[in-house]
Amino acid sequence: MRVPLAVRGWVEWLRRFAATTPGAIVAIVAAAVVLCLISGLVGAEELSGKTARRDAALQRSEPLADAAQRLYVALSSADAAAATAFLTGGIESRDVRAHYQQALAEAADALATATAGASDADTRAIVAHIAADLPTYTGLVETARANNRQGFPVGSAYLREASGVMQNSLLPNASRLTEQRLAAVRADQRAVTAPPWFTLVLLVIVIGAAVAASRILLRRTNRRINTGLVVGAGAAVLALLWIVAGTFVARGAIDTGAQGPTARSDNLAQARILAQQARTDETLELITHGDPTAPEHDFGTKTQLLNNALVAATPRDSPLRQQFQRWLNGHQTQMSAYDAADYSAAVKQAIGPEPESSANRFTELDTGLRDNLAATRADLRGQIGAAGDGWFGAAAGTLVLMVLAAAGVVAGLWPRLKEFL
Repeated sequence: MRVPLAVRGWVEWLRRFAATTPGAIVAIVAAAVVLCLISGLVGAEELSGKTARRDAALQRSEPLADAAQRLYVALSSADAAAATAFLTGGIESRDVRAHYQQALAEAADALATATAGASDADTRAIVAHIAADLPTYTGLVETARANNRQGFPVGSAYLREASGVMQNSLLPNASRLTEQRLAAVRADQRAVTAPPWFTLVLLVIVIGAAVAASRILLRRTNRRINTGLVVGAGAAVLALLWIVAGTFVARGAIDTGAQGPTARSDNLAQARILAQQARTDETLELITHGDPTAPEHDFGTKTQLLNNALVAATPRDSPLRQQFQRWLNGHQTQMSAYDAADYSAAVKQAIGPEPESSANRFTELDTGLRDNLAATRADLRGQIGAAGDGWFGAAAGTLVLMVLAAAGVVAGLWPRLKEFL
């Protein structure tokens, strides 16, 4: 295909014009304006995305992670309460029954929140499994309760089956949901604190282009300094420094280490769940009236994991560790009575109202874990908010600076161009 003569003429004219000093100045102005505006627009978009991720973390991913944790804890608490209620025999106390019902209500509320926030197929499948298994579990518990009130031994079998549904289906699914939600929180944290690499690269290109353009103009006009290019480069440097400072502020605001609120929240939630599960084992081994070796082994495994979580989340002198040790001491008293064939004393130690009973010591530990989780969540949300605040004004500021840079280049080079016109 042959190029029309008119087009070839224009191309040849542009080639000759670009070889002249006015042509070089025009080319520099055009390239500078395009680079500055692209940098400003990309920067505004990328930096706005960071504050948007901060808002998403505070309004969606963190509340959903909290709901998943609450669901996990509530299910474990309901299982422990059901076992405690069964151990009382006959009609359980009003407080024990209220604890079980409250745990189920909290689980239902957390499940509703998680369901409302379920957007991917995997999450919806997990939530559907939990929603399907929860009525099965409560039905088995009520059947066990009805048989227990009538003194039928089969009630303990129904309770063990209910606990099996909890341990083998409900809790593993709740654990998967919690892990997914915590992963989403960590992803939002990384997005908020990560440097805006595209913007940084473009700003460095703008600064480098300004230096290269100054060298070209020096050879052609013998002017060492051009005000327009200095203004453009200065604006780009200011934007670069602003973004670097914002990155340091954002990264410094969030502690993602082992002692940061994200890790502490995960460890404390695991500790509370393990405590609830160990409490279930503590009561089930009395309900079965059999050899306590296997349930005692399960209790020891869970309490060891619980201790590891507390060590990871709390200092050595933490009240939580002291509460945990007091509960273990109460459990040892309970097992000593059971091994001595004093079943009534063992049951009294497990669920009795005495200050040193296992029930009171466990309640003390569970309350401490709950309060620490609430405080850690507040720390986490505060850090995410502070990280987002580190980018305050950066998007608009970068865009304004780069528009000023483009305008500065045009205003500074226009007098040089007029000298040749």
